[in-house]
Amino acid sequence: MASKYYQEMQESFRNNNKSREFPAHSAKVHSVAWSCDGRRLASGSFDKTASVFVLEKDRLVKENNYRGHGDSVDQLCWHPTNPDVFVTASGDKTIRIWDVRTTKCTATVNTKGENINICWSPDGQTIAVGNKDDVVTFIDVKSHRSRAEEQFKFEVNEISWINDNNMFFLTNGNGCINILSYPELKPIQSINAHPSNCICIKFDPTGKYFATGSADALVSLWTVEELVCVRCFSRLDWPVRTLSFSHDGKMLASASEDHFIDIAEVETGEKLWEVQCESPTFTVAWHPKRPLLAYACDDKEGKYDNNRESGTVKLFGLPNDS
Repeated sequence: MASKYYQEMQESFRNNNKSREFPAHSAKVHSVAWSCDGRRLASGSFDKTASVFVLEKDRLVKENNYRGHGDSVDQLCWHPTNPDVFVTASGDKTIRIWDVRTTKCTATVNTKGENINICWSPDGQTIAVGNKDDVVTFIDVKSHRSRAEEQFKFEVNEISWINDNNMFFLTNGNGCINILSYPELKPIQSINAHPSNCICIKFDPTGKYFATGSADALVSLWTVEELVCVRCFSRLDWPVRTLSFSHDGKMLASASEDHFIDIAEVETGEKLWEVQCESPTFTVAWHPKRPLLAYACDDKEGKYDNNRESGTVKLFGLPNDS
């Protein structure tokens, strides 16, 4: 028997399964993220810039383009509680903090290497950034100085604090999840999560579960408390690049080079919906209050001479009649 939630969401998506794309950049989009209040969406691109949109009813209206990085903007994230501030990680060996009220870069922090992963601590006080040399630097948000720096002996992929702020998780190239105490950064545990490269990790907003995605095309769902794998989602065929939990923690979107985004019901693993894409998906992000999914795809194998499609941000979950 399908759950009541399952039936409600299926009904909702039957009436709201339109996707719309919005021009954002002049090259492919690596990362999309919503501000904590859901009013704005930011995107980071290979074109070295970040763009910010305002969500108005059923569309994204471009508010600004943020220039300053000297290389690709690989990942970005917003302040956990301040909806006006976000941070970008770039291959130019810096991170930059931006404020949408002044549209200015409020800080540029120099780091050791080419940055690829970034996250903000739930208490808002620290930014962690990982680079291509598997160094994770913890930056104090107020002083913009490095608090700690850890060199790992394995390939570090995505990184994240747990919602309580007292543990720090890393996914690695050997398929493990490494857990450190925070702020001491002492190893607590290493979990063999996948037989191959563990690529991405996300915590659900309720603090009950986290999910990992790996090169074996599996998404695993874990309990935060016992660190036990409770179920796997196996509808994708390619390495899982990106994950996002819905605001209520009840849906999980996952994407890869498959030409669809899988939307699963967390409690059962059942497929709720799939969003059709014409090319691989790099990044997905559920809106913090509504069943709206922002995502960005590859540029369809460069079929367009002028790349007009390459830098778009897409939104799924819009009313069919919009």
